[in-house]
Amino acid sequence: MTRSRYIVGLILLIFFVMSFLTNIPGAIIPDIITSFSVSLTLVALLPFFFFSAYGVMSIPAGFLVERYSEKPVLVLSFVAGLVGSISIALHPTFVVIIVASFVIGAGMAALQVAINPLLRVAGGEEHFAFNSAFAQLVFGAASFLSPRVYSYIVEHRVDGPAASTPLLNIVDRLTPSALPWVAIYWIFAVATVVMIVVIGFSPMPRVERKDDERAGTVSMYRDLLRKRVVWLFFGCVFAYVASEQGTANWISQFLVTYHHADPHTIGANAVSWFWGLLTLGCLVGMLLLKLFDSRHVLIGFSSATVLCLTVALFGSAPVSIVAFPLVGLFASIMWPVVSSLALNSVAEHHGSFAGILCTAIVGGAFGPVIIGRIGDVFGLRVGMCFLYLTFGCVLSVGFWAKPLISNATVLQKKEA
Repeated sequence: MTRSRYIVGLILLIFFVMSFLTNIPGAIIPDIITSFSVSLTLVALLPFFFFSAYGVMSIPAGFLVERYSEKPVLVLSFVAGLVGSISIALHPTFVVIIVASFVIGAGMAALQVAINPLLRVAGGEEHFAFNSAFAQLVFGAASFLSPRVYSYIVEHRVDGPAASTPLLNIVDRLTPSALPWVAIYWIFAVATVVMIVVIGFSPMPRVERKDDERAGTVSMYRDLLRKRVVWLFFGCVFAYVASEQGTANWISQFLVTYHHADPHTIGANAVSWFWGLLTLGCLVGMLLLKLFDSRHVLIGFSSATVLCLTVALFGSAPVSIVAFPLVGLFASIMWPVVSSLALNSVAEHHGSFAGILCTAIVGGAFGPVIIGRIGDVFGLRVGMCFLYLTFGCVLSVGFWAKPLISNATVLQKKEA
């Protein structure tokens, strides 16, 4: 068996659940601060340990997949998600949350490495671009829904009508009344159990990895790491993920601190719309990339991102609530453009370079912590000004990048 619509559907479901687990910290950070009376720096350890797992696991996961195949790695990844989620649900202490975040992050990192080649084989190479784009939409949809599910569960438990539905009734009995946000981790635990069972009983196609999908050899990494352009793009991917997570993880707490917004409703919705517009922006970006050079699109979107960030940080409450999600809208094309410019800037070893770029996702660990540390000393608004530096790094790519192959545009085709 090679091509399979069922496997394509399963992979899309994996993308959904992966995103559902990944992008919840921004919504629950105000609750964790309140529950454990921790500083901004300490609470930022939650995303720090989650994303540091990407730095640790991205390249090793590639070797694991090549040795044991995709299915065992997929199952093991969701087992890690289950262990992390159930640990928090059963023993919600601050230390357990931090350690469990690393375990969940390790599982999600391995998932990300395993599923793309599987999607190419199951859906067919000629449909890979479309299926990949659709998978990102599914990923974004889950990011949009995750804070809303959290908001719904917490609000209904706080307001008391949990017994009105069997699910909320069960969650109400399992969750400490003083820590209603823990309920979301019971949902995560159930989701991971379902995925383990479904994947375990699903036949998987044999994946013959292309050269640009292989983990690569030590000599390949050595050759790449000698190139200045590799380090530049590593730094800019690092900066982008630091920007994305530095924004998403502090939106709700910023609105609580400076505008006294309810984190369970206004804060969670703002985080939800940040991820939602980040997804919708990809569609707009795809259209613009057919019309303009990707470097010019990156410069335009990055400049708009900085403008929206400024309005969000220094505007009134209603303006800030709208401006933060707009940061997500204009940041949407940064990852695909920077990563494509990076891969198009080297002539060989693309699989190894992709592994290096995935390792740079560890930037999501450092962005929130740096902001939190500055915020503890000078205030969260000043701390979030650190995002000017990281978004500025991404903006700079549009000026210095010199890809060997530029993106094809409609105008180029007409001239040809």
